[in-house]
Amino acid sequence: MHGGRHARTAVLIGNLPGDIEAQVAAALREDVGGGDVTAVLVPEGERVTAEVIAREDAVLCGTAWFDAVFRALDAGLRVSWTAEDGERIARDQVLCRIEGRARPLLTGERTALNFLQMLSGTATATRQYVDAVAGTGCTILDTRKTLPGLRLAQKYAVRCGGAQNHRLGLHDMVLIKENHIAAAGSITAAVAAARRLSPGVPIEVEVETAAELDEALAAKPDVIMLDEFDEPGLRAAVERNRALGRPAKLEASGSVSLATICAIAATGVDYISIGAITKHVRALDLSLRITIPS
Repeated sequence: MHGGRHARTAVLIGNLPGDIEAQVAAALREDVGGGDVTAVLVPEGERVTAEVIAREDAVLCGTAWFDAVFRALDAGLRVSWTAEDGERIARDQVLCRIEGRARPLLTGERTALNFLQMLSGTATATRQYVDAVAGTGCTILDTRKTLPGLRLAQKYAVRCGGAQNHRLGLHDMVLIKENHIAAAGSITAAVAAARRLSPGVPIEVEVETAAELDEALAAKPDVIMLDEFDEPGLRAAVERNRALGRPAKLEASGSVSLATICAIAATGVDYISIGAITKHVRALDLSLRITIPS
């Protein structure tokens, strides 16, 4: 259903998530239920051609989910793409053409567009932040503030937008935050326990004050998250880290917007994490239009 162009892009942005079929199956169960009582108004053998058109400039993402929806409904539906995941698209651009039986096309239209619109929206928002820090050496990261059940999809969309993924979940990185520190007794104790209980797993510590920064630096985690530090505080943290001669990676977090991100990146931090790119999702404006009988 999908040409080789998508496969080449996937090499650049990482492998596709392995749960696409399960996500699509759940979405179709939710939408179709016991059957599409509107699509049956169309003669069963009717064949059509349709186009998906972008209504705004954006970054495309979600073509594999779109394909999987129609593949699940009718393997005979043919989807031909003119753009690939991670590619910038323009207003009024035809993104793909679909040919085949009208009934399954109409049944899958909303579910397929929901995936494409949501993931393209995530990729587009991400690209705005990535473009804003271009040339600074700073890397944009996502967070775990994702739509339930769609984390791997949104993490993929973030990569399509040019940013990098932070941890995928609670299993692949130790992230010691305020409540962990309170429960463990101190940053020092929490980092020591992490090294003992999860050897080899990367460790990050969130700090909120200069004193906590000094304690974290002494504990030597892989990354230190500077939560809600102002610009002078971020610059001072970068200087303090560099002065030690064995610097940790520094991540700025909290109150980040397109209006503030350039100044934050200019402080010299290595990373900026932004929950908004996956939490405040605005779906891309797309439309699917049946054009002519095929």
